[in-house]
Amino acid sequence: MLLQIQGIISTISLLDLVDMVIVAFVLYKLYVMIRDTRALALLKGLIVLLIATVISKWLGLNVINWLLNKTMTVVLVALPVVFQPELRRTLEQLGRGKLFKKSVFLDEQEQENLLDELGKAVAVLAKNKIGALIVLERETGLSDYIETGIKVDGLVSNEFLINIFIPNTPMHDGAAILRGNRIMAAGCLLPLTDDRSLNKELGTRHRAAIGITEQTDSAVVVVSEETGIISLSRGGRLVRDLDANSLKEKLRPLFASKNHTLGNFLNWRQFS
Repeated sequence: MLLQIQGIISTISLLDLVDMVIVAFVLYKLYVMIRDTRALALLKGLIVLLIATVISKWLGLNVINWLLNKTMTVVLVALPVVFQPELRRTLEQLGRGKLFKKSVFLDEQEQENLLDELGKAVAVLAKNKIGALIVLERETGLSDYIETGIKVDGLVSNEFLINIFIPNTPMHDGAAILRGNRIMAAGCLLPLTDDRSLNKELGTRHRAAIGITEQTDSAVVVVSEETGIISLSRGGRLVRDLDANSLKEKLRPLFASKNHTLGNFLNWRQFS
């Protein structure tokens, strides 16, 4: 066995290694794009279906295997529709040369400072029932949405965030977009979700939060103007009734390094 392994290794050329590294990197980038979206759950279902097809063939369950094969055909045809947001995002990033861009990561102290300032601001906004929509950029660039608002490019502070969303101020009606620990713009326009199954009580802010997280891997903090309820949206999902501390705990893993992929995946499981 050892000789066979050595024989296989000896046949691997430098070009083969480069080939494997490129494939692994592309697969990793694909995972990064869908790890916080509903597409990952769909992909898991597809893998289960594929395994069931192989097992049914191996056991000689002809009728089940025939049904699964037909189902697989339908699923493969439907994939471009199901994964349309992810495919569009990938093509847009590729066209802009941003598919392999370096993300903004903060050191531990900067992370805690940002979370503290964000938590303080959200707590005040919620207490006073001041509506807010705060977008945290991740892997997917949000430059197009930043362009729709008023550029700020200022360091995040709770006072700054609170002032942005004070009613009747120039920037309150829209989203504030954060890149790392800086507020890039405020008063930004976001796409609304087309999901008609959402609770009718959810207003425009919540629909915008879900809409942007359906199309990008960003995370969005929402404060309801009517109820003061704090919500967090990721991957097209919305978690409500958070307080400042629970919000910080859910946001903390988003600032982890790319080297902490497993931790991010486990956090995604908890979120879902």
